[in-house]
Amino acid sequence: MAIITEEPDSPSPQKQKPLKPTSKPPQSTTPKVVKSTKTTNATNPFHFWFYFTISVSLVTLIFMILTSLYPQDPKAWFLSLPPNLRQHYSKGRNIKVQTTPNQPQIEVFAIQEGPSKSSDHVLIVHGLGCSSFAFQKVLKFLGVRGVHAVAIDLPGSGFSDKTIVVEEEHVDDGVFGRLRDMYNEIQEKGIFWGFDQLVEQGYVNYEENKIRVSKRNVVKAVNLGPEEMGKVLGQVIDTMGLSPVDLVLHDSALGLSANWISENRGLLRSVVVLDSAPRGTALPLWVLEMPFLRDAVLGLGFAFRRLLGKCCSRSVGNLEAEGHRILLKGRDGRRAVVGMGRSLNCSFDLNEWAALDGVKGLPMQVIWSDALSKEWTEEGRQVADAIPQAKFVNHSGGRWPQEHNSEELAESIYQFVSSLLKSVKQTEEEPVPEHVQKMFDEAQSGDHHHHHSGHDGHGNGHAHAGYMDAYGLGQGWGM
Repeated sequence: MAIITEEPDSPSPQKQKPLKPTSKPPQSTTPKVVKSTKTTNATNPFHFWFYFTISVSLVTLIFMILTSLYPQDPKAWFLSLPPNLRQHYSKGRNIKVQTTPNQPQIEVFAIQEGPSKSSDHVLIVHGLGCSSFAFQKVLKFLGVRGVHAVAIDLPGSGFSDKTIVVEEEHVDDGVFGRLRDMYNEIQEKGIFWGFDQLVEQGYVNYEENKIRVSKRNVVKAVNLGPEEMGKVLGQVIDTMGLSPVDLVLHDSALGLSANWISENRGLLRSVVVLDSAPRGTALPLWVLEMPFLRDAVLGLGFAFRRLLGKCCSRSVGNLEAEGHRILLKGRDGRRAVVGMGRSLNCSFDLNEWAALDGVKGLPMQVIWSDALSKEWTEEGRQVADAIPQAKFVNHSGGRWPQEHNSEELAESIYQFVSSLLKSVKQTEEEPVPEHVQKMFDEAQSGDHHHHHSGHDGHGNGHAHAGYMDAYGLGQGWGM
Protein backbone atom coordinates (compact mmCIF):
# COMPACT_ATOMS: atom_id res chain seq x y z
CA MET A 1 0.00 0.00 0.00
CA ALA A 2 2.84 2.36 0.69
CA ILE A 3 4.08 1.98 -2.88
CA ILE A 4 0.73 2.91 -4.36
CA THR A 5 0.36 6.09 -2.34
CA GLU A 6 3.90 7.30 -3.06
CA GLU A 7 3.76 6.95 -6.88
CA PRO A 8 1.37 9.89 -7.70
CA ASP A 9 3.17 12.29 -5.32
CA SER A 10 6.73 11.67 -6.56
CA PRO A 11 6.61 12.71 -10.25
CA SER A 12 4.57 15.90 -9.94
CA PRO A 13 7.22 18.15 -8.31
CA GLN A 14 9.96 16.82 -10.66
CA LYS A 15 8.07 17.71 -13.85
CA GLN A 16 7.09 21.21 -12.78
CA LYS A 17 10.57 22.34 -11.68
CA PRO A 18 12.22 22.49 -15.14
CA LEU A 19 9.33 24.62 -16.46
CA LYS A 20 10.11 27.55 -14.14
CA PRO A 21 12.24 30.29 -15.73
CA THR A 22 14.93 30.12 -13.06
CA SER A 23 17.90 30.63 -15.40
CA LYS A 24 18.22 32.12 -18.93
CA PRO A 25 21.57 31.00 -20.28
CA PRO A 26 20.41 30.08 -23.83
CA GLN A 27 18.82 33.49 -24.53
CA SER A 28 21.69 34.43 -26.81
CA THR A 29 20.32 32.10 -29.51
CA THR A 30 16.77 33.50 -29.51
CA PRO A 31 17.54 36.78 -31.38
CA LYS A 32 18.98 34.79 -34.25
CA VAL A 33 15.77 32.81 -34.59
CA VAL A 34 13.67 35.98 -34.54
CA LYS A 35 15.80 37.65 -37.21
CA SER A 36 15.56 34.64 -39.49
CA THR A 37 11.79 34.59 -39.27
CA LYS A 38 11.57 38.30 -40.01
CA THR A 39 13.70 38.02 -43.17
CA THR A 40 11.70 35.03 -44.34
CA ASN A 41 8.44 36.91 -43.89
CA ALA A 42 9.85 39.92 -45.72
CA THR A 43 10.82 37.95 -48.87
CA ASN A 44 7.67 35.83 -49.10
CA PRO A 45 5.53 38.44 -50.97
CA PHE A 46 8.09 38.79 -53.73
CA HIS A 47 8.29 35.07 -54.22
CA PHE A 48 4.53 34.83 -54.25
CA TRP A 49 4.03 37.48 -56.94
CA PHE A 50 6.85 36.06 -59.05
CA TYR A 51 5.38 32.57 -59.11
CA PHE A 52 1.87 33.99 -59.50
CA THR A 53 2.90 35.92 -62.62
CA ILE A 54 4.61 32.90 -64.11
CA SER A 55 1.57 30.73 -63.41
CA VAL A 56 -0.85 33.20 -64.98
CA SER A 57 1.35 33.51 -68.06
CA LEU A 58 1.53 29.76 -68.51
CA VAL A 59 -2.22 29.35 -68.03
CA THR A 60 -2.87 32.11 -70.59
CA LEU A 61 -0.53 30.54 -73.12
CA ILE A 62 -2.09 27.10 -72.65
CA PHE A 63 -5.56 28.62 -73.03
CA MET A 64 -4.51 30.33 -76.28
CA ILE A 65 -3.13 27.07 -77.64
CA LEU A 66 -6.24 25.10 -76.72
CA THR A 67 -8.58 27.69 -78.23
CA SER A 68 -6.56 27.76 -81.44
CA LEU A 69 -6.92 23.99 -81.82
CA TYR A 70 -10.69 24.23 -82.27
CA PRO A 71 -12.15 26.36 -85.08
CA GLN A 72 -14.54 29.07 -83.96
CA ASP A 73 -18.19 28.82 -84.85
CA PRO A 74 -18.75 30.85 -88.07
CA LYS A 75 -21.80 32.66 -86.72
CA ALA A 76 -20.04 33.66 -83.50
CA TRP A 77 -17.01 34.72 -85.54
CA PHE A 78 -19.07 37.04 -87.74
CA LEU A 79 -20.80 38.58 -84.75
CA SER A 80 -17.43 39.36 -83.14
CA LEU A 81 -16.05 41.23 -86.16
CA PRO A 82 -14.99 44.88 -85.71
CA PRO A 83 -16.89 47.62 -87.62
CA ASN A 84 -14.32 48.01 -90.42
CA LEU A 85 -14.53 44.31 -91.34
CA ARG A 86 -18.32 44.32 -91.13
CA GLN A 87 -18.45 47.28 -93.47
CA HIS A 88 -16.08 45.58 -95.89
CA TYR A 89 -18.18 42.40 -95.88
CA SER A 90 -21.43 44.30 -96.44
CA LYS A 91 -20.09 45.72 -99.73
CA GLY A 92 -19.25 42.34 -101.25
CA ARG A 93 -20.96 39.28 -102.62
CA ASN A 94 -20.31 35.53 -102.70
CA ILE A 95 -19.63 33.59 -105.89
CA LYS A 96 -19.88 29.80 -105.95
CA VAL A 97 -17.07 27.97 -107.72
CA GLN A 98 -16.26 24.30 -108.26
CA THR A 99 -12.57 23.53 -107.75
CA THR A 100 -12.71 19.73 -107.46
CA PRO A 101 -15.15 17.30 -109.11
CA ASN A 102 -17.58 15.35 -106.89
CA GLN A 103 -17.08 17.79 -104.03
CA PRO A 104 -19.27 20.61 -102.75
CA GLN A 105 -18.92 24.10 -104.18
CA ILE A 106 -16.84 26.77 -102.49
CA GLU A 107 -18.02 30.32 -101.91
CA VAL A 108 -15.58 33.02 -103.03
CA PHE A 109 -16.02 36.53 -101.63
CA ALA A 110 -15.74 39.40 -104.13
CA ILE A 111 -15.96 43.18 -103.76
CA GLN A 112 -16.25 45.62 -106.64
CA GLU A 113 -16.20 49.35 -107.34
CA GLY A 114 -16.97 51.42 -110.41
CA PRO A 115 -19.49 50.96 -113.25
CA SER A 116 -19.99 47.35 -114.30
CA LYS A 117 -20.58 48.47 -117.92
CA SER A 118 -17.14 50.06 -118.14
CA SER A 119 -14.80 49.03 -120.94
CA ASP A 120 -12.05 48.46 -118.36
CA HIS A 121 -12.37 45.43 -116.08
CA VAL A 122 -9.62 44.98 -113.49
CA LEU A 123 -9.43 41.85 -111.33
CA ILE A 124 -7.05 42.00 -108.33
CA VAL A 125 -5.80 38.71 -106.89
CA HIS A 126 -4.05 38.92 -103.52
CA GLY A 127 -1.14 36.85 -102.22
CA LEU A 128 -1.08 34.28 -99.43
CA GLY A 129 -1.89 35.62 -95.99
CA CYS A 130 -3.49 38.73 -97.47
CA SER A 131 -7.08 39.37 -98.66
CA SER A 132 -9.27 41.83 -100.55
CA PHE A 133 -9.41 43.87 -97.33
CA ALA A 134 -5.99 45.28 -98.22
CA PHE A 135 -7.20 46.55 -101.63
CA GLN A 136 -10.44 48.27 -100.67
CA LYS A 137 -9.01 51.79 -101.15
CA VAL A 138 -7.26 50.82 -104.38
CA LEU A 139 -10.64 49.66 -105.70
CA LYS A 140 -12.27 52.89 -104.59
CA PHE A 141 -9.75 55.07 -106.44
CA LEU A 142 -10.07 52.95 -109.59
CA GLY A 143 -13.86 53.11 -109.43
CA VAL A 144 -13.78 56.91 -109.22
CA ARG A 145 -11.80 56.93 -112.49
CA GLY A 146 -14.48 54.89 -114.25
CA VAL A 147 -12.80 51.49 -114.02
CA HIS A 148 -14.79 48.42 -113.04
CA ALA A 149 -12.43 47.10 -110.35
CA VAL A 150 -12.94 43.75 -108.61
CA ALA A 151 -10.96 42.08 -105.82
CA ILE A 152 -11.58 38.56 -104.58
CA ASP A 153 -10.68 36.54 -101.50
CA LEU A 154 -9.06 33.32 -102.62
CA PRO A 155 -10.53 30.16 -101.08
CA GLY A 156 -8.94 29.78 -97.67
CA SER A 157 -8.53 33.55 -97.20
CA GLY A 158 -10.57 36.52 -96.04
CA PHE A 159 -14.33 35.94 -96.13
CA SER A 160 -14.20 33.05 -98.60
CA ASP A 161 -14.72 29.47 -97.48
CA LYS A 162 -11.69 28.19 -95.59
CA THR A 163 -12.83 24.65 -94.87
CA ILE A 164 -14.71 22.04 -96.82
CA VAL A 165 -16.60 18.92 -95.71
CA VAL A 166 -15.24 15.86 -97.53
CA GLU A 167 -16.67 12.35 -97.38
CA GLU A 168 -13.88 9.83 -96.90
CA GLU A 169 -13.85 6.04 -96.77
CA HIS A 170 -12.31 4.48 -93.67
CA VAL A 171 -11.44 0.82 -93.06
CA ASP A 172 -12.53 -0.21 -89.56
CA ASP A 173 -10.16 -2.61 -87.85
CA GLY A 174 -8.92 -3.32 -84.34
CA VAL A 175 -10.83 -3.45 -81.08
CA PHE A 176 -12.37 -0.01 -81.39
CA GLY A 177 -13.46 -0.76 -84.93
CA ARG A 178 -15.21 -3.96 -83.85
CA LEU A 179 -16.93 -2.22 -80.98
CA ARG A 180 -18.10 0.47 -83.38
CA ASP A 181 -19.43 -2.24 -85.73
CA MET A 182 -21.30 -3.90 -82.89
CA TYR A 183 -22.82 -0.61 -81.85
CA ASN A 184 -23.87 0.22 -85.42
CA GLU A 185 -25.39 -3.24 -85.90
CA ILE A 186 -27.38 -2.96 -82.69
CA GLN A 187 -28.57 0.46 -83.80
CA GLU A 188 -29.66 -0.98 -87.14
CA LYS A 189 -31.40 -4.18 -85.86
CA GLY A 190 -32.61 -2.88 -82.52
CA ILE A 191 -31.62 -3.23 -78.90
CA PHE A 192 -33.90 -6.26 -78.40
CA TRP A 193 -31.99 -8.16 -81.08
CA GLY A 194 -28.75 -7.45 -79.23
CA PHE A 195 -30.34 -8.54 -75.93
CA ASP A 196 -31.54 -11.81 -77.50
CA GLN A 197 -28.04 -12.47 -78.84
CA LEU A 198 -26.56 -11.98 -75.39
CA VAL A 199 -29.14 -14.29 -73.73
CA GLU A 200 -28.89 -17.07 -76.30
CA GLN A 201 -25.19 -17.06 -77.15
CA GLY A 202 -23.54 -14.87 -74.53
CA TYR A 203 -22.23 -12.46 -77.17
CA VAL A 204 -23.45 -10.40 -80.12
CA ASN A 205 -23.03 -12.40 -83.31
CA TYR A 206 -21.63 -10.32 -86.15
CA GLU A 207 -19.25 -11.02 -89.03
CA GLU A 208 -15.82 -10.56 -87.50
CA ASN A 209 -13.77 -11.44 -90.58
CA LYS A 210 -15.63 -9.09 -92.89
CA ILE A 211 -13.70 -5.98 -93.95
CA ARG A 212 -15.92 -3.02 -93.18
CA VAL A 213 -15.47 0.27 -95.02
CA SER A 214 -17.33 3.18 -93.47
CA LYS A 215 -17.82 6.68 -94.84
CA ARG A 216 -17.20 9.69 -92.65
CA ASN A 217 -17.58 13.41 -93.11
CA VAL A 218 -14.24 15.07 -92.44
CA VAL A 219 -13.71 18.83 -92.23
CA LYS A 220 -10.56 19.80 -94.11
CA ALA A 221 -8.87 23.10 -94.81
CA VAL A 222 -9.14 24.33 -98.40
CA ASN A 223 -5.91 23.54 -100.22
CA LEU A 224 -5.59 25.75 -103.29
CA GLY A 225 -2.95 24.75 -105.82
CA PRO A 226 -2.19 26.10 -109.32
CA GLU A 227 -4.86 23.91 -110.93
CA GLU A 228 -7.56 24.98 -108.46
CA MET A 229 -6.40 28.60 -108.77
CA GLY A 230 -7.04 28.52 -112.50
CA LYS A 231 -10.55 27.14 -112.01
CA VAL A 232 -11.35 29.89 -109.52
CA LEU A 233 -10.15 32.65 -111.84
CA GLY A 234 -11.98 31.25 -114.85
CA GLN A 235 -15.30 30.86 -113.05
CA VAL A 236 -15.10 34.29 -111.37
CA ILE A 237 -14.35 36.00 -114.70
CA ASP A 238 -17.20 34.14 -116.39
CA THR A 239 -19.73 34.77 -113.60
CA MET A 240 -19.00 38.51 -113.30
CA GLY A 241 -18.59 39.08 -117.05
CA LEU A 242 -15.06 40.50 -116.80
CA SER A 243 -13.59 39.16 -120.04
CA PRO A 244 -11.31 40.49 -121.46
CA VAL A 245 -9.87 41.31 -118.06
CA ASP A 246 -6.82 43.20 -116.81
CA LEU A 247 -5.39 40.86 -114.19
CA VAL A 248 -3.48 42.31 -111.22
CA LEU A 249 -1.37 39.67 -109.44
CA HIS A 250 -0.11 40.48 -105.96
CA ASP A 251 2.68 38.72 -104.06
CA SER A 252 2.49 34.93 -104.56
CA ALA A 253 -0.47 35.10 -106.99
CA LEU A 254 1.89 35.07 -109.99
CA GLY A 255 3.27 31.63 -109.16
CA LEU A 256 -0.22 30.23 -108.51
CA SER A 257 -1.82 31.53 -111.73
CA ALA A 258 1.07 31.38 -114.23
CA ASN A 259 -0.08 28.13 -115.86
CA TRP A 260 -3.66 29.35 -116.23
CA ILE A 261 -2.52 32.63 -117.84
CA SER A 262 -0.49 30.83 -120.50
CA GLU A 263 -3.48 28.63 -121.40
CA ASN A 264 -6.25 31.27 -121.36
CA ARG A 265 -4.91 34.17 -123.38
CA GLY A 266 -8.36 34.81 -124.86
CA LEU A 267 -9.81 35.84 -121.47
CA LEU A 268 -7.03 38.33 -120.73
CA ARG A 269 -6.20 41.78 -122.00
CA SER A 270 -3.17 42.46 -119.81
CA VAL A 271 -1.36 41.41 -116.64
CA VAL A 272 -0.01 43.65 -113.87
CA VAL A 273 2.61 42.17 -111.55
CA LEU A 274 2.38 43.92 -108.15
CA ASP A 275 5.36 43.01 -105.94
CA SER A 276 4.83 39.43 -107.03
CA ALA A 277 8.04 37.43 -106.82
CA PRO A 278 8.25 34.11 -108.69
CA ARG A 279 8.83 32.31 -105.39
CA GLY A 280 8.13 33.05 -101.75
CA THR A 281 5.62 35.22 -99.94
CA ALA A 282 5.79 38.55 -98.14
CA LEU A 283 4.30 37.06 -94.97
CA PRO A 284 6.72 34.36 -93.71
CA LEU A 285 4.66 31.18 -93.67
CA TRP A 286 7.12 29.37 -91.39
CA VAL A 287 5.92 31.66 -88.58
CA LEU A 288 2.41 30.25 -89.07
CA GLU A 289 3.68 26.67 -88.87
CA MET A 290 5.65 26.68 -85.59
CA PRO A 291 3.28 25.60 -82.77
CA PHE A 292 4.04 28.09 -80.01
CA LEU A 293 5.17 30.96 -82.22
CA ARG A 294 2.07 30.90 -84.43
CA ASP A 295 -0.24 31.02 -81.40
CA ALA A 296 1.62 33.98 -79.95
CA VAL A 297 1.67 35.92 -83.26
CA LEU A 298 -1.99 35.29 -84.13
CA GLY A 299 -3.18 35.60 -80.55
CA LEU A 300 -1.48 38.88 -79.65
CA GLY A 301 -2.30 41.97 -81.69
CA PHE A 302 0.96 43.81 -81.08
CA ALA A 303 3.02 40.76 -82.11
CA PHE A 304 1.15 40.41 -85.41
CA ARG A 305 1.47 44.14 -86.05
CA ARG A 306 5.23 43.92 -85.54
CA LEU A 307 5.38 41.04 -88.04
CA LEU A 308 3.43 42.99 -90.68
CA GLY A 309 5.56 46.09 -90.12
CA LYS A 310 8.76 44.16 -90.66
CA CYS A 311 7.78 42.01 -93.65
CA CYS A 312 4.72 43.43 -95.42
CA SER A 313 3.80 47.07 -94.67
CA ARG A 314 6.09 49.57 -93.00
CA SER A 315 3.40 51.91 -91.65
CA VAL A 316 0.42 49.65 -91.03
CA GLY A 317 -2.23 51.08 -88.69
CA ASN A 318 -3.61 49.35 -85.61
CA LEU A 319 -7.12 48.86 -87.01
CA GLU A 320 -5.79 47.66 -90.35
CA ALA A 321 -3.38 45.19 -88.75
CA GLU A 322 -6.09 43.90 -86.43
CA GLY A 323 -8.37 43.31 -89.42
CA HIS A 324 -5.69 41.25 -91.17
CA ARG A 325 -5.06 39.25 -88.00
CA ILE A 326 -8.74 38.43 -87.48
CA LEU A 327 -9.22 37.35 -91.11
CA LEU A 328 -6.11 35.18 -91.03
CA LYS A 329 -6.89 33.52 -87.70
CA GLY A 330 -10.66 33.10 -88.01
CA ARG A 331 -12.34 29.92 -89.22
CA ASP A 332 -9.09 27.96 -89.49
CA GLY A 333 -7.60 30.34 -92.04
CA ARG A 334 -4.06 29.77 -90.84
CA ARG A 335 -4.13 26.08 -91.77
CA ALA A 336 -5.52 26.88 -95.23
CA VAL A 337 -2.82 29.48 -95.94
CA VAL A 338 -0.05 27.13 -94.82
CA GLY A 339 -1.46 24.37 -97.04
CA MET A 340 -1.56 26.67 -100.07
CA GLY A 341 2.01 27.76 -99.35
CA ARG A 342 3.15 24.17 -99.66
CA SER A 343 1.49 24.01 -103.10
CA LEU A 344 3.62 26.82 -104.52
CA ASN A 345 5.79 25.83 -107.46
CA CYS A 346 9.33 26.30 -106.15
CA SER A 347 10.81 25.44 -109.57
CA PHE A 348 8.89 28.16 -111.41
CA ASP A 349 11.13 29.81 -114.05
CA LEU A 350 9.96 33.30 -115.00
CA ASN A 351 12.11 33.48 -118.15
CA GLU A 352 10.70 30.25 -119.55
CA TRP A 353 7.16 31.31 -118.70
CA ALA A 354 7.55 34.71 -120.40
CA ALA A 355 8.77 32.97 -123.58
CA LEU A 356 5.63 30.81 -123.93
CA ASP A 357 3.35 31.52 -126.89
CA GLY A 358 0.43 32.36 -124.63
CA VAL A 359 2.45 34.97 -122.73
CA LYS A 360 4.93 36.34 -125.26
CA GLY A 361 2.73 39.07 -126.73
CA LEU A 362 0.62 39.80 -123.65
CA PRO A 363 0.85 43.43 -122.46
CA MET A 364 2.31 43.50 -118.94
CA GLN A 365 3.36 45.96 -116.27
CA VAL A 366 5.55 45.49 -113.19
CA ILE A 367 4.75 47.70 -110.18
CA TRP A 368 7.43 47.31 -107.51
CA SER A 369 8.27 48.78 -104.12
CA ASP A 370 11.55 50.73 -103.84
CA ALA A 371 11.15 51.60 -100.13
CA LEU A 372 12.08 48.26 -98.56
CA SER A 373 15.66 47.41 -99.48
CA LYS A 374 18.14 47.48 -102.33
CA GLU A 375 17.84 43.72 -102.68
CA TRP A 376 14.07 43.89 -103.14
CA THR A 377 14.36 46.73 -105.68
CA GLU A 378 16.96 44.72 -107.61
CA GLU A 379 14.66 41.70 -107.63
CA GLY A 380 11.95 43.85 -109.20
CA ARG A 381 14.36 44.87 -111.95
CA GLN A 382 15.13 41.22 -112.61
CA VAL A 383 11.41 40.42 -112.87
CA ALA A 384 10.92 43.25 -115.36
CA ASP A 385 13.96 42.16 -117.41
CA ALA A 386 12.60 38.61 -117.61
CA ILE A 387 9.43 39.95 -119.28
CA PRO A 388 10.64 41.98 -122.30
CA GLN A 389 7.30 43.66 -123.04
CA ALA A 390 6.68 44.76 -119.44
CA LYS A 391 6.73 48.32 -118.21
CA PHE A 392 8.45 48.95 -114.88
CA VAL A 393 7.03 51.38 -112.29
CA ASN A 394 8.10 51.98 -108.68
CA HIS A 395 5.91 52.83 -105.71
CA SER A 396 6.68 54.12 -102.22
CA GLY A 397 4.83 51.52 -100.13
CA GLY A 398 5.53 48.03 -98.83
CA ARG A 399 4.87 44.62 -100.32
CA TRP A 400 1.27 44.87 -99.11
CA PRO A 401 -0.87 47.91 -100.05
CA GLN A 402 -0.90 50.63 -97.42
CA GLU A 403 -3.29 53.46 -96.72
CA HIS A 404 -0.86 56.19 -97.74
CA ASN A 405 0.01 54.70 -101.16
CA SER A 406 -3.32 53.19 -102.26
CA GLU A 407 -3.99 56.11 -104.58
CA GLU A 408 -0.48 55.81 -105.98
CA LEU A 409 -1.02 52.16 -106.85
CA ALA A 410 -4.45 52.85 -108.34
CA GLU A 411 -3.02 55.65 -110.50
CA SER A 412 -0.27 53.37 -111.88
CA ILE A 413 -2.81 50.68 -112.74
CA TYR A 414 -5.18 53.20 -114.29
CA GLN A 415 -2.52 54.79 -116.48
CA PHE A 416 -1.44 51.40 -117.80
CA VAL A 417 -4.99 50.18 -118.46
CA SER A 418 -6.00 53.42 -120.14
CA SER A 419 -3.01 53.47 -122.44
CA LEU A 420 -3.56 49.85 -123.30
CA LEU A 421 -7.17 50.54 -124.27
CA LYS A 422 -6.19 53.30 -126.72
CA SER A 423 -3.42 51.27 -128.36
CA VAL A 424 -5.70 48.28 -128.84
CA LYS A 425 -8.33 50.47 -130.48
CA GLN A 426 -5.75 51.92 -132.88
CA THR A 427 -3.86 48.78 -133.88
CA GLU A 428 -6.68 46.25 -133.85
CA GLU A 429 -9.76 48.00 -135.18
CA GLU A 430 -12.57 45.53 -135.64
CA PRO A 431 -14.92 45.94 -138.63
CA VAL A 432 -18.19 47.63 -137.76
CA PRO A 433 -21.31 45.51 -138.49
CA GLU A 434 -23.27 46.58 -141.60
CA HIS A 435 -26.52 47.52 -139.77
CA VAL A 436 -24.59 49.65 -137.27
CA GLN A 437 -22.60 51.35 -140.03
CA LYS A 438 -25.85 52.06 -141.88
CA MET A 439 -27.27 53.79 -138.79
CA PHE A 440 -24.14 55.93 -138.49
CA ASP A 441 -24.28 56.88 -142.19
CA GLU A 442 -27.94 57.89 -141.95
CA ALA A 443 -27.30 60.03 -138.88
CA GLN A 444 -24.32 61.74 -140.49
CA SER A 445 -26.16 62.37 -143.77
CA GLY A 446 -29.06 63.98 -141.90
CA ASP A 447 -26.98 66.30 -139.73
CA HIS A 448 -24.04 67.14 -141.99
CA HIS A 449 -25.17 66.27 -145.48
CA HIS A 450 -23.23 69.02 -147.21
CA HIS A 451 -19.98 68.09 -145.38
CA HIS A 452 -20.31 64.34 -145.79
CA SER A 453 -17.37 63.86 -148.13
CA GLY A 454 -15.13 66.11 -146.04
CA HIS A 455 -15.79 64.13 -142.88
CA ASP A 456 -15.08 60.87 -144.69
CA GLY A 457 -11.68 62.19 -145.66
CA HIS A 458 -10.51 63.86 -142.47
CA GLY A 459 -13.02 63.38 -139.68
CA ASN A 460 -11.71 60.09 -138.46
CA GLY A 461 -8.14 61.37 -138.36
CA HIS A 462 -9.07 64.36 -136.20
CA ALA A 463 -11.10 62.19 -133.88
CA HIS A 464 -8.21 59.82 -133.30
CA ALA A 465 -5.75 62.64 -132.81
CA GLY A 466 -7.93 64.42 -130.30
CA TYR A 467 -8.63 61.20 -128.43
CA MET A 468 -4.94 60.52 -127.97
CA ASP A 469 -3.78 64.08 -127.29
CA ALA A 470 -6.32 64.56 -124.51
CA TYR A 471 -4.54 61.91 -122.47
CA GLY A 472 -1.03 62.37 -123.88
CA LEU A 473 -0.68 58.68 -124.61
CA GLY A 474 1.35 58.78 -127.81
CA GLN A 475 1.78 55.27 -129.18
CA GLY A 476 0.15 53.46 -126.29
CA TRP A 477 2.00 51.10 -124.02
CA GLY A 478 4.77 50.32 -126.51
CA MET A 479 6.88 47.27 -127.02
